[in-house]
Amino acid sequence: MSPSTPPPLRVLPMQLQLGDVLADEIDEWRVVGSPFTIAGGEMVNVRVESVKQAGLTQMRAWGPHERVAVRRG
Repeated sequence: MSPSTPPPLRVLPMQLQLGDVLADEIDEWRVVGSPFTIAGGEMVNVRVESVKQAGLTQMRAWGPHERVAVRRG
C-alpha cells in the first residue's frame, strides 16, 4: 500500500456498496450486486466481479457480524 492509498474500511457485509473493492489471495474483486441474506439472516451473500478479468464473477458469503475490508472510490 503506497502512502497515498487510504487504509481499507472495515464494514459489515450488509453495508457493502456497488463498486466497493475487496481483495483476497487470488485477485481483487468489485461488488456488482446488492448484498442479500439467506438462511434466516445467518449468511450475507454478494456477487463480485474480478477487477482483472471482466466477466469472471463469484458469489461471496460472510456471517452477518463479520467485518469485510474494502476500498471505496
